[in-house]
Amino acid sequence: MTASRRAPRLSLGPLTYYWPRERVMAFYEQALSWPVDIVYLGETVCSRRHELRLADWIALAERFEAAGKEAVLSTCELIESDADLRLMRSVVGNGRFRVEANDMGAVRLLSERSLPFVAGPFLNVYNTQALEILAEAGAVRWLPPVDLPAAGVREIVRNAPAGIDTEIFAYGRLPLAVSARCFTARYHNLTKDHCDYRCLDDPDGMALRTQDGEPFLVLNGVQTQSGRVMSLLPWLGDCIALGAGVLRLSPRAAQMGPVMEAFARAARGEAEVHLPEGHDPTCDGYWHGRAGMDLVAAQAP
Repeated sequence: MTASRRAPRLSLGPLTYYWPRERVMAFYEQALSWPVDIVYLGETVCSRRHELRLADWIALAERFEAAGKEAVLSTCELIESDADLRLMRSVVGNGRFRVEANDMGAVRLLSERSLPFVAGPFLNVYNTQALEILAEAGAVRWLPPVDLPAAGVREIVRNAPAGIDTEIFAYGRLPLAVSARCFTARYHNLTKDHCDYRCLDDPDGMALRTQDGEPFLVLNGVQTQSGRVMSLLPWLGDCIALGAGVLRLSPRAAQMGPVMEAFARAARGEAEVHLPEGHDPTCDGYWHGRAGMDLVAAQAP
């Protein structure tokens, strides 16, 4: 990254895993001192996860705001019941913090209230026309879908509506799909409505491997994630060059502090920055228009 380029801000995405309340609080206590500019808070995966309620997320948002960071409340990516809808309305109507919309229902509610919002990656913006519709509804920042390659992001940003910022998913297990069926419950021969909250047993999701022992997928309740951890650390210069103003890091159970510091150093322009020793296998294939599980960085000159 050259000195003339503006360093992007770093964001901490919403917690996608189900952790005990004490672990969640300890995680965010540490995050207060991390070099992060924006923090997304709230349950986005499964409405049955009740270790924290909306009031708890708002209390955490107040702490991050007091620490000089932007706090954003995220909505769930799949609305299945009246209770889910009521919670989404409560998040949208919180009256204080900006909202990340991960469902078009949330977009509609935010637009009706003339509230600026962040268009989350689950809104599936694959062209400029879709982004223009969201901008007209009030979006001030957007995240491309995680499978959209750099060339596609560049084309959309080149023709994007004025005043809308671009945030790139730069680190974490890729959210590949969400389903009404809970695969974690099914694995344990339980029904979704009587799951015994087994997600609490897997702080980084339930890893699946191929017959050759390679990382394949991660089961995270109703969400399916990539087996490898996507990292754009070697490609931050490209992210900035195409117009990314924010880089998102998705929370994981281990090494988030060192990972955040590595990205902060790279964003400042330091050379030869690497992920901490012992880090899980990474991938970056989608960014290069290849299979998502591919790792192109290892082949880069």
